[in-house]
Amino acid sequence: MEDSLSQQLRAAAAALLAALDEPESTRATHRFDDLRARRWIEYRPRPRPGVCLADLPRAARKATHRLLASALSPSAYAQAVTIIGLEEVLDRAEGWRRGRHSDDYWVAVFGDPIQDEAWGWRVEGHHLSISMTIVADQVSPAPVFFGANPAAVRWAGRPVTRPLGPEEDLGRALLDALSPQLRATALIAEAAPTDIISATRPRVDTPMTPLGVSADRLNPTGRALLDQLVALYLERLPPELANREARRLAGSPMHFAWAGPSWPGQRHYYRVQGDDLLIEYDNTADDGNHAHTVLRRPSSDFGADLLAAHHRVAH
Repeated sequence: MEDSLSQQLRAAAAALLAALDEPESTRATHRFDDLRARRWIEYRPRPRPGVCLADLPRAARKATHRLLASALSPSAYAQAVTIIGLEEVLDRAEGWRRGRHSDDYWVAVFGDPIQDEAWGWRVEGHHLSISMTIVADQVSPAPVFFGANPAAVRWAGRPVTRPLGPEEDLGRALLDALSPQLRATALIAEAAPTDIISATRPRVDTPMTPLGVSADRLNPTGRALLDQLVALYLERLPPELANREARRLAGSPMHFAWAGPSWPGQRHYYRVQGDDLLIEYDNTADDGNHAHTVLRRPSSDFGADLLAAHHRVAH
């Protein structure tokens, strides 16, 4: 019988910690109740909690990748490693001035994955931030941030690499499927914002009123495309989590909003909101060739849902 996802994550995190020496382990591990370090999302090249893969031996770097892969679907893991590799492409495009490199990604473990009932981990770096919180045998999977710069590398107009292409294409297809009246409702601004609205805030505590067009106004084609778009983000997760989230959201009122021009190659933004669901996408920097995407659960990020349920039972 295959281990549950929580067991797989515990085993992968334990294997990572076993591959670290004492100084590396000291940098990688934090108390679970260190909220500043644990409730953290930073997709810019900034200092961050944890230990850098560049400072780890090959076995520990590989163990980090296995931990990351255990929390992502195969397609999402392929996106993640492509995003990591783009650091070298971006460094070349910038004339090697900033010293970007594909080992500049960091791993942090919060609590003890073997002994503690509640623990968590994060793998993060430029344009990547994956946080998982585990309480007993339950996994809370958010935030999950993927970005890409450049969003597309092309040869003769054909994409060589475009890791977030499905996210753009499905969002654009949904917009194109709207009638002129519904498109006017979905359009919330003529110009796209400069970044995703939730940004790097550890809590989406500023109410983000659902804007745009509601799902119940869409025709069957539009509703099918919206369902596909939500599924694309949920299926970044392993099937156990993606299916759970899909069941939770079944029947949830959904809204789709777009900002910016509708034609390709221009700066644009969209978001989808449902019950404790926030999906954001922007492609607004570098003349529309620098994308950010995030899957968040505003009331449940960083395991807030599981921890609240645990405390209710325990106390």
